[in-house]
Amino acid sequence: MDTGDGYPVGAVARIAKVTVRTLHHYDEIGLLSPRGRTRAGYRRYDEADLGRLQRILFYRELGFSLEEIAAVLDDDSVSPSEHLRRQHRLLTDRIAHLQKLAAAVEHAMEAEKMGIQLTPEEKFELFGENYREEWETEAEQRWGDTAAWTESQRRTGGYDKADWERIKVETDGLNARLVEAFTAGEPADGGRATDLAEEHRQHICRNFYDCTFEIHRGIAGMYVADPRFTQVYEDLAPGLARWLHDAMLANAARRTGEQA
Repeated sequence: MDTGDGYPVGAVARIAKVTVRTLHHYDEIGLLSPRGRTRAGYRRYDEADLGRLQRILFYRELGFSLEEIAAVLDDDSVSPSEHLRRQHRLLTDRIAHLQKLAAAVEHAMEAEKMGIQLTPEEKFELFGENYREEWETEAEQRWGDTAAWTESQRRTGGYDKADWERIKVETDGLNARLVEAFTAGEPADGGRATDLAEEHRQHICRNFYDCTFEIHRGIAGMYVADPRFTQVYEDLAPGLARWLHDAMLANAARRTGEQA
């Protein structure tokens, strides 16, 4: 194609959010050589080139090397529809992996970054194989200067493995009741939902620190603002994070007489 048709390299770089240098490199190694050139020799990319670039960037995002991507894309036995099915499988696997990581973060953070008297092996057993001790450091940096943190550290410092197992059983039971109420269509500002929200607050008070209604409102905000918290409840039931947030605010308003 010796015409000016197609997209110039600068436009493709903007569309794909990559650098012109990256596109030049892909051309040099034969990974993405545009089909068109102007009479002056400038690159011109057509729709098929853009489709190939999309697949290259997809596999790069998943950690494939350029050599591996070239082997995948240049396999003539793989049809375009099979490429799409392969991308779907890879995305599904990645999503499942990230959801497990989010759940592990929730378990670790809900325990308020326990100054726990547990061995590393016991922490992994209780909170899952994706548990990371650096989450405790993150929580201390965020809340270490608060009275709630000090109280939580004092209480949890005396907990043993049996205590944490009991807390996990209580948490799982409360989550099951939340899902049941939500899927039954209970309104977030109704009596059943706000009673469960109060049970959630009392669970924190009983096991960690004095969770005031003001603090509980702040926790509710994290359930919709922090993707790690949101995903844990969304995994239990899509829409549950927002419903629980609203129930926690409604509960605080109901019991204090203040506006949610």
